Amino acid sequence: MRTSKEPETRGELISKIKQEVTKQTWRQDKNPTRHTGCAMDREDGDGKEAKQRKDKIRGKSSSPRTTPARQRHTTLQKQASEEESKVVEESMSAELDSWIKLNAKGLKIRQLDRRWAAEMVNDFRDNLLKFLRLNSDEPFQSAEFLNSGSYFEKVKIRSADEFDMMLKLRVSPRLMTEALDNGLFYHIRLARMPLPVNPIRAFVLDEHMLSSSKILSEMYCLVRKFLKTYKVPDSDFLWVVNRKRPRSPAVTLSLYRKDTCGDELISVDLVPALEVQSWPVGVRSGPDVDNWLGKKFRQEIRRLAIFYVPKRLKGQTESWRISFSHIEKTLIRKHGNKKTCCESNITKCCRKLCYMLLKSLIEGLKLRFPKELDPLCSYHGKTVFLHTMSTRFDDAMWTPQQLTACFRDLFRAMESHARRGLLPHFFVPECNLFSPAVFPPKALAFLVSVLEEQWREGLPLLKLPAPVPPIRAMSPSEDTSPECSGGAVEGRTAPAEASSSCPTNQSDESF
Repeated sequence: MRTSKEPETRGELISKIKQEVTKQTWRQDKNPTRHTGCAMDREDGDGKEAKQRKDKIRGKSSSPRTTPARQRHTTLQKQASEEESKVVEESMSAELDSWIKLNAKGLKIRQLDRRWAAEMVNDFRDNLLKFLRLNSDEPFQSAEFLNSGSYFEKVKIRSADEFDMMLKLRVSPRLMTEALDNGLFYHIRLARMPLPVNPIRAFVLDEHMLSSSKILSEMYCLVRKFLKTYKVPDSDFLWVVNRKRPRSPAVTLSLYRKDTCGDELISVDLVPALEVQSWPVGVRSGPDVDNWLGKKFRQEIRRLAIFYVPKRLKGQTESWRISFSHIEKTLIRKHGNKKTCCESNITKCCRKLCYMLLKSLIEGLKLRFPKELDPLCSYHGKTVFLHTMSTRFDDAMWTPQQLTACFRDLFRAMESHARRGLLPHFFVPECNLFSPAVFPPKALAFLVSVLEEQWREGLPLLKLPAPVPPIRAMSPSEDTSPECSGGAVEGRTAPAEASSSCPTNQSDESF
């Protein structure tokens, strides 16, 4: 039994306010305004009514008189409405908070899957590198792999089934670049024509232009030649080279089980990338991370090399796209405003979990609306995430307890960029990833509508999906393989149709 001194619950407070509103209304009905005053009152009333009629004829509006009882009635009604809306909002937030936390727990990759996939990819990578050392000419003979991408940024979700390997190529210390758009695509020329005996001469076109298509074609030939002699550690599986896609910068391979040749188990993108020390003029200032990571960190970034991958610009036969995937990896791994962020459980933040939730949402939207949202890819989410971290840079704004609120802000940022049709590339601000040339207005309008619908309905795509089956059933004795140390490239490139009878799962092509 609650005493009179104990505080009332919110529901009891709303009920009390409603009872007070009902009493006030009943009193007004029981004691209506009287019309039996003195002659002076009646004459004043008649005069006021006449004045109101004249004002109406002249076009003037006369506001009706509000009695104190009506004012109190309105105030109490407003209070009750506000209290009810707060209760509904809090109940929705609690339900959404539960969904988000449950989904976040299910996004992490199982350790067993991670180790088996790492063993397969590591063996493939190491043997391919040995093959290139012995059976190829420059620039592939001295190539090395670079570690980057979602797997090594620790933001890969659900399953270790996608790996990207950037194969670093050194062509010449003196390269000249010519921008083809607002800073993302380029022509690359050698300062001097190589001698005929130089193997790189085979990849040079007229006017010293380095051919992106020839480099990629040579990569395909070398990988196919390598697979003829390569033996997978587990004899029950085989690697298959997928067919070449016109605008893809990667050689895509898929791992299948021999007996069934059914679903793709692992997809690997091999991307040849030219390593260049000097940054183009349009991006030489570096990303805007001064408030977030500091000016000194920005200077360190600018001293790093950049890479160009053989991706075709629409309307061009020979073009290279600039890539900052290795720097993106550094930004995501060293994400804290303070150096101690995520060094221990006490200093953990929820930045990566928020990004993984956004990746999960984008993946769900792509599965549900594959045609309508064909231009959408995970790199859009990555760009929104980088912009959000640079503006919300304080570590105190990303505590694990604020996971739902932080994800809401990240989701709202994605929605805002889509609604405005403006998503600047984080390193090339002049490049708009939501411009009509790369993201049709119809698809962008559809994206805005589905994002609004998702929020209005409580983000149903973030409900826990069906459990992801293990990539391969393994006994505890087999669970001894090392962690993968291969490479990756920004975003994902869509695997093309396989060159054999094995089908493939197609994923998104990124910027």
